[in-house]
Amino acid sequence: MQPHHFWQDFQPGPPPPPPWHHRFPASLPDGRVLWLPIRPLGDSGTGIASLILNQASFEVEDALADHLATRLAPHAPDVVIGLPTLGLGLARAVAARLGHARMIPLGTSRKFWYDEALSVPLSSITSPGAQKRLYLDPRMIPLLDGARIALIDDVVSSGASMRAGLALLALTGLQPVVMGVAMRQTARWREGLASAPVEGVFDTPLLRRTEAGWAPEAPGP
Repeated sequence: MQPHHFWQDFQPGPPPPPPWHHRFPASLPDGRVLWLPIRPLGDSGTGIASLILNQASFEVEDALADHLATRLAPHAPDVVIGLPTLGLGLARAVAARLGHARMIPLGTSRKFWYDEALSVPLSSITSPGAQKRLYLDPRMIPLLDGARIALIDDVVSSGASMRAGLALLALTGLQPVVMGVAMRQTARWREGLASAPVEGVFDTPLLRRTEAGWAPEAPGP
């Protein structure tokens, strides 16, 4: 597949077994397959399946939002909060599917009326070394008081972005009842995210390069 072909459409399942070459077959709840490019992690011999949601077709975006809204509905959230950057579009679509009139965006751009005390450092596995802060518009706080909150991002990998979102909400005494993502990438994110369930549309493992191709990393003892 050419790089611009990824994230544009679905293929019928079931997914082929490993080893895989250059792409990973992610299985959706409806049985369809979304092929994702495999990104090698330096010279470690390992890699991860990648999803860049704002490069996806509208069909893929819509399907992922549909499935995530279905996963979140049993938790009965009445406010959806989106994490920047790629979580914002997904959060908006999910909020609409849950029947909400709006969603609450967090941001990395400091407006002049923001309170620096209502911000936390933010890092991302896809933007190493970037120095950012995550902000909550103080005017939005009344909308969150007593609310059942769903915190949404596009992908959870190391869990750093989700933990930043949790830390920011904690500054106002808030905690989500659920977190949601399109892709739960590997298992690294599980450490430090035990305060609420993390719902995902699909899971992707840590991959190991072999002579035959890419395969899931064998679990440790």
